[in-house]
Amino acid sequence: MSLSKLFRNKKIIGWSLYDFANQPFTTIVVTFVYSAFFTKVIAPNESVGTTMWANSIALTAIIVSLLAPIFGAIADHGGLRKRFLVIFTWLCSFFTILLFFPSSGQVYFALILFLFANITFEMGTVLCNSYLSDLSDNKNSGRISGFAWGLGFVGGLLALFICFILFDFNDSTSIRKMNVFVGLWFLIFSVPTFLFLKDKNKNSFNKKDVKNAFLSIVNTFSSVSKYKIISKFLIARLFFNDGLITIFGLGGIYAITTLDFDFNEVMQLGIILNVTAAIGSFAFGYIEDHIGVKRVINLSLIVLIFATLLAYIAPETNYPKQIFWIAGILIGLMVGPNQSCSRSLMSQLTPENKKNEFFGFFALTGKATAFLGPFLFGLITSYYNQQAALWVVISFFVIGFCLFNRIKFNSLN
Repeated sequence: MSLSKLFRNKKIIGWSLYDFANQPFTTIVVTFVYSAFFTKVIAPNESVGTTMWANSIALTAIIVSLLAPIFGAIADHGGLRKRFLVIFTWLCSFFTILLFFPSSGQVYFALILFLFANITFEMGTVLCNSYLSDLSDNKNSGRISGFAWGLGFVGGLLALFICFILFDFNDSTSIRKMNVFVGLWFLIFSVPTFLFLKDKNKNSFNKKDVKNAFLSIVNTFSSVSKYKIISKFLIARLFFNDGLITIFGLGGIYAITTLDFDFNEVMQLGIILNVTAAIGSFAFGYIEDHIGVKRVINLSLIVLIFATLLAYIAPETNYPKQIFWIAGILIGLMVGPNQSCSRSLMSQLTPENKKNEFFGFFALTGKATAFLGPFLFGLITSYYNQQAALWVVISFFVIGFCLFNRIKFNSLN
């Protein structure tokens, strides 16, 4: 299929638009705006707020790691993947809109709503990712996955621009209204995904599917030795994905509390990061299909390690904000390719008859220890500072890079 025909395929466009629909949640709620608003306005102080926000990210990771393989297996056996995707999307939109209501001092109210929104967001992402193997083959999975990631960052960028126009970042109520905007955005732009995506498995769900789902998970664990390459890749990704989750959850907080960014500067940083992330996703999605997924993942990890080191030394320089801007741009360029290529590689390695379940395990390894990064970041911050806590991110990237390069992929560059 030619490139032009590939992206005229309504199923591919519909699937890609889910990234466009959900990216503002990550950009505005998790990374740049609401996380910083929570630590500076809702929480009693920035140190406590950072620790509590980090712990909520960690708890999300634990819960999703338990739920994702189960829902993936049930979706495989009962033909419920699309139905689950719709439900989790609507729930995420609903709880995101409710984030308008917590105000200063209502810490646990805000955290509970955020937890529900973040968990349902992650579950929807797991189910949507599992469609990639239905829509692609080994020759075009990089372009399709990269196109979707790039479109996602375009969505985050447009949402940020609109927020600049509609909302006053010096006003608490206005910032809270942004959650309503994000929830409605997700609700509206996910509609094409639901209209165009179809499940191959049309079986009706029954009680036996729950039993079969659990048996399938047990069987997958027991036969994991047959999928050694997948196992090793998922373990390596477990580490470098932890580093990314920590950056996503706490990058905006680091900018505001350690480098004295204000909300307007954080939003400008968010716009630039989304621009560079979109460029990186589109470009490397195409490059991956030419030089190989392994080379792109390696390049992304090397640049991410370097960029995080820049962020670490930034407060010690005469130009801390400028150095952090450079770090942010480099991270933006590589975040999309890293995640897109990981999704693409998983699609290439996954057995056809276990795609939903294996993408459940993809989420499991992405979340099983993902609480460690945010938890350790919050713990080190409480005893030392956020700058020292960045060594958690650097360490995870280095370990992931080393483990990834110990894998001997068959017929992969």
